[in-house]
This record gives sequence, C-alpha cells and structure tokens, in this order.
Amino acid sequence: MITISTPKNQKKLLLLFFFLFTFITNAQIGIGTVTPNASSILDITSTTQGLLPPRMTSAQRTAIVTPADGLMVYDTTLKSLYYYNSTSASWLPLVNGTSSRLNYKLIKSTDVLATVLATERAAGGGTKYLMDSNTVYEINGTISLDLPIELNNCYIEGLDANGDVLSRAGGIFVGSTGGSVKTLTLSASSGSVFALSGAASQSLLVRDCIVAGCSSVGSISGFGLTFFSVIQFLSNANGITFENINYVLLSQLAWFGSNQGTFEKYTGTFTLIEKQGGFSQVTGTAIGIDVSTNPVITGDAVIESVVFTGTLTTGVYVKGYTTGAYTGYSFNNNWTVRSAGIPTESDTNATGDFAVDYAVGTGIAVSFNSSNPSNIVKIGSASTVYTTSNLFRFSAPSSDPARLVYQGKKKRIFIIAGSVSFQVPFAGTYIIYIAKNGSVLSQYKVYGRGASTNDIVVLPVNGTAELANGDYIEIFAQRYTGSLGNIVVPNMTITLK
Repeated sequence: MITISTPKNQKKLLLLFFFLFTFITNAQIGIGTVTPNASSILDITSTTQGLLPPRMTSAQRTAIVTPADGLMVYDTTLKSLYYYNSTSASWLPLVNGTSSRLNYKLIKSTDVLATVLATERAAGGGTKYLMDSNTVYEINGTISLDLPIELNNCYIEGLDANGDVLSRAGGIFVGSTGGSVKTLTLSASSGSVFALSGAASQSLLVRDCIVAGCSSVGSISGFGLTFFSVIQFLSNANGITFENINYVLLSQLAWFGSNQGTFEKYTGTFTLIEKQGGFSQVTGTAIGIDVSTNPVITGDAVIESVVFTGTLTTGVYVKGYTTGAYTGYSFNNNWTVRSAGIPTESDTNATGDFAVDYAVGTGIAVSFNSSNPSNIVKIGSASTVYTTSNLFRFSAPSSDPARLVYQGKKKRIFIIAGSVSFQVPFAGTYIIYIAKNGSVLSQYKVYGRGASTNDIVVLPVNGTAELANGDYIEIFAQRYTGSLGNIVVPNMTITLK
C-alpha cells in the first residue's frame, strides 16, 4: 500500500523503492488519502478539487482510432461525458439528470446548429435537418433555424413552452415522416409550421405547445395518426388542413380571436375524427371549421364540448357540407356534434315528420277490397301532396313522400306520434296501423267508427319502433266492418323523435 503526498523531505530513491514494494505487494494507490479503500486500485480523495478527464470536441472524440472498451472522455461540443462501448461499436453518453436515454442531444440557444446538428444536416443533404430516429432533441431557449426539420420519428421537446422556441421564416417541419413535438413555441413568419405528407404508417404527436405568429399553421396529409393536445394558437394568418388521415385526435385546442383565415379544414377521407374540449374564438371573417369539401368519414367523427364563440362579420363558426347536411345544420350523418355555439347533431336528436292538410270533402282516397275485414292499405301515394317541417337524419323521398326513412348510423328507438282524420262513405269500423318497412305493428293499431255516411273520424297514432339505417315508417288503414267504399283522408300528421 502506498500514499502519494507532497514529497518535501523524502529521498527519491527511498520513494521509488517504497512505491515499487507496495505496488507489488498490494497494487493500490491513494491520492490525498493514507488509507485507500481496500476495494479500489486507485482512491482519490479531495474536498476542494475534482477529477478532470480528457476534454475534446465531438469530431475529436469520434476520430480516436480503435478506442478501448470503456474509454471515457468529456465531449465539449455536447457538454457530456461519453464512454466507448465496443459491443455496439459506438460512443454512448453517461446517464445524467437531464435524460436517461442513450439517444439524446441538448440544443441550446448559444449553440451553432451547423456544429451540434452536423450529422443531421449532412443526412438532409444540406437542405434540411434529417433528425436521428428515436432520438430526443431537447430545445433550450430560442432556436432560430436556418433549415427546416424532417422529424424522422424523433422526439423534439422543451421544458417550458414560453421559453423554449423553434422559429424559422419559411417553415419548420417538412417531409414524409412523423414524430413527437412537445412543450415548445412554434413560429413561422412565412411558410408553414407543418408541411407534412406521409404514409399510413406515420404518426405525429404535438402537445403542450404554443403556435404563434405564423403565416400558416400548415397541412398534414396521409398519416395514420395525428394527435394534437393542449395547444394554444395565437395570431396566425391561417390555420391547418388535415387531409386523408386515418385517425385525427384533437384535445383541448385553444384558437384565440387573434387568429385569421380558416382554423381547421378537413378534406379527403378519414377513418375517425375526434375533437374534444377547448374553444374556437372565431371573429370577423375567420372560419372555425371547414368541411365544405365533403370529407368522407368511414367510421365516426365527433366534436364534443368545444366552445364556439366570437363576433362574426362574414365569417362562420362552421363552413358546412355542401351535400349531405340538413337544413340549418352543418355536418352529415357520420358526425356527432355536441358543442356550445353550434347546433347539436347526433342520431339521438334525429327527428322526422310529415303532414297532409286538405279541405273537408277532399283528401287522399284509400280503397279497400270487398272483404270484411278488408285488406290493409297504405295511406298515401307518390302523387299525394305532403309537407315536412323538420327532417333531421330522416328523409321523405319525393318518389314516396308518405314514408319517413331513418338515415342515422346508430340503431335507436323512436317515439311515433300523430293523428289521422278520415271521412267514411258509410257507417262502419276502421283500423289505423303504424307500419315498419311495410309490415304493420299490430300492437299499436287503433279502432274508430263512423256512425253514418260522411262522418269524420279522428284517431290518434302512438307507438314506438326500433329503427336502423334505412328503416322506414308508414301509416296503413283497414276497413273492419261496413259497406264497400273509399275513405278519404283530409288530414294526417306523423312525427318521429
């Protein structure tokens, strides 16, 4: 065992002899201590000084020829200790309090991007930064980009969205790949924050961000999943377009009144869209949501608990479907909409009605056969005049207006209510039926009797029916007893809700 201290009065020869003797005996060295730990070959003790390993740039580190397994240096470019792993033939950062990932880079506002992102710049051919897949890039401070970024399925994140900023005149994110962007302010004074067009295998996650001062938030198309969560949009000249994406999930987006243009536009084909919470403060000529290109939803689309507010001039909260929407509404049958400021649209709110109103003595003629009870005959025909006041997710086809057809996607039970007034040719008893898909629901039949010729009989219509998409309701009549002859129906009203 040996202790190396200040050799003020020791003889060099004695020191050399003692060193060799103790090294051979115990192979332990103590620096700053006379009692090295028994488990160590080298024990360095100090309360005023530290251990300083070799310091070099990233380029110098990677230029080391045949580094030994476990070789350790301090990288002055990346500000981190690195060690060499011969198994993976790569330099790895020591785990620290900032990130436990092996693939990690810290990018500070004082860094030279061409240096700290030299590998990514070269991979992007000098026209963009092609990031390393599955690598975390931590943004510290305001980073003014000289080239756009292709995410390449990496993770770009800050610690404080108010203080950690990515900005570039001309646009920020480009290419065909997705990734994750978190806790940042994104700003593109010209161009778009997002100009992404990829495949269904790609996903994009953006959360806890501020998007501000942009000429356009941009466009995302072709992705399998796009997920935006807890994002503030401020002072952007135009919003974002989603196109041909399997799944669009939007949660707690805040569009402030300082935004202009169209906040969100949907076009193309989607499997699912869900927009949950947040608000759209639409003012002036702005548009909150644009679905005027009639996007196709193969699954379902939901807008739930979003507040639409703001004072408009020529703008609108929703620029609706040009085909497939109902009068006074904006979306088609694939959407469920329950949000303040715009009409509720869902299958649970589906309603349909029709009415016939003739003067007494005229109306719809209903002919029976000669039997008693007679055959059961539908009231109405394509030539009969019907009016409808409310059709939401129902239709009354022009080819058969005496029929209410359910057009919602979800099966549900409807209450059927109304009345039928008819004039009898002779005294007799008659039955009014509700029919579903051409078959009477006999449990809801109602009887009425005319006591003499030309009596007017008024019968209520009440019942329930479970309807799926394409099912329809009609009203039928039958003579139960009495002489032959037609009844005439001057008035009939039916409502389903």
